[in-house]
Amino acid sequence: MNQPLRIGLIGAGMVSRHHLVGWASISDQARVVAIADPSSENAARRASEFEISQTFPDAEAMLKATELDAIDIAAPREMHAPLVRLAAKHRLPVLCQKPLAPNLQEATDLAAEVADLTRLMVHENWRFRGYYRDAAAWLREGRIGNIKQAQLTLLTSGVLPGPDGLSPALERQPFMCRERRMLVAEVLIHHLDTLRMLLGPLRVTAAQLSRSSDLLAGEDGAVIQLTTGSGAGVSVFASFAAHGHPATQVDRLEILGDKGAIRLDGPLLICSGATPAERTYDLAIEYQGSYNRTITHFVKSLCDNTLFETAPQDNLQTLLLVEDCYRLSGWEASR
Repeated sequence: MNQPLRIGLIGAGMVSRHHLVGWASISDQARVVAIADPSSENAARRASEFEISQTFPDAEAMLKATELDAIDIAAPREMHAPLVRLAAKHRLPVLCQKPLAPNLQEATDLAAEVADLTRLMVHENWRFRGYYRDAAAWLREGRIGNIKQAQLTLLTSGVLPGPDGLSPALERQPFMCRERRMLVAEVLIHHLDTLRMLLGPLRVTAAQLSRSSDLLAGEDGAVIQLTTGSGAGVSVFASFAAHGHPATQVDRLEILGDKGAIRLDGPLLICSGATPAERTYDLAIEYQGSYNRTITHFVKSLCDNTLFETAPQDNLQTLLLVEDCYRLSGWEASR
């Protein structure tokens, strides 16, 4: 590859900045050359910040006027499917923010429809955080033996009013208020995907969802029980309305094996057993780093013509877990 790939970014909202920082980190390999967003103000702000010369009011206009090598979709979830179809029509490879579509059936149909038209990768970046990549390496090395059980906990007060009367999570991402599928579909989808990456195929056996905040249309609490292919039990205990906890999101994970254990407590990752290890991470660096690694993987896979780690067929397995959480909890039937 003599020249950097020319990337068109669709979406200039909050998350787009993390995408653009990621693209800037590999500017010798790929560069965003155009941004499309119906908000001219948002598009102009991002273009100015990252020295991008072209902005467009929509993706159609961008594709007609610009010669591109790939598309990065950072638009709202309800726009993912039509935008993927548009890019596929132009035979352009696509990196699409999660979820691929609002529900499993739509995502399944979309993946089948574009399979012969384009290369498609889902931007599922949580699994690319350094501490999860290191934990996965330790598991592959057999450091803790056979996995017996695991528990992931995510507790934050993000949707509760702070001292200023504002809810930090909703100030940061206001769209959460209107989503009827909130905690599992928007947040825990990351954790379910990461658990799949770490533990292999999973099946949801039970789920209970709840809502504490009247500001939300969807759920802000979840207790999920899963099982691995070998029969190990896995639990997810999460709340965005946990009194006494900070508004920031901090993952805590315990994986117990018959020869050791792996424990993640925020920035600290510890392996106990015959081959112990301990590492500390900067969470802010890992947050952005996960975007950088996801984008780097997309470009490398395109250039090497190798499989995407989060190709649609892999990501559909995560969406199945999400769908089963809502189905088994009876959440939507009770609304």
